[in-house]
Amino acid sequence: LETSRVWRDVVNDVARDYPGVALQHLYVDNAAMQLVRAPGQFDVILTGNLFGDILSDQASACVGSIGLLPSAALGERRTEFGTFGLYEPIHGSAPDIAGTGRANPIAAILSLAMMLRHSLGRGADAGRIERAVARVLASGLRGADLGGEAGTGAITDAVLQELGQTD
Repeated sequence: LETSRVWRDVVNDVARDYPGVALQHLYVDNAAMQLVRAPGQFDVILTGNLFGDILSDQASACVGSIGLLPSAALGERRTEFGTFGLYEPIHGSAPDIAGTGRANPIAAILSLAMMLRHSLGRGADAGRIERAVARVLASGLRGADLGGEAGTGAITDAVLQELGQTD
């Protein structure tokens, strides 16, 4: 776990430049318990790849499915609009179900919203997408990952239809 100690030192150094941002260190087992006990206490979880992969999968269970959570790996390089990053669902490309029409596209769609907001400076468009996704979920449309029968195309079409509506 030497990497974790280096990571902690780097985070502490960077945190000094942001005195208005609360920083709390947790051991990964405690963080996992806290995610189940009170997930709303977290705004951002900053961790290395191994623990991040585990915690993000656990967090997805708290909201219902791995198919719902977007993610971003943000770099240091900035543009006039934001920060360069890699955006993807927390489950990655899900090669085990690729091409079957069973993948829930919501995490990919919300990853696009994150990219619009954080890298391209298009927060209003990101908000439109997030509201469209919320309306689709509120309508009761569910993929197999949430106990429903809608496939990838049907969920995507529903979000696109909602985007066509006036906010």
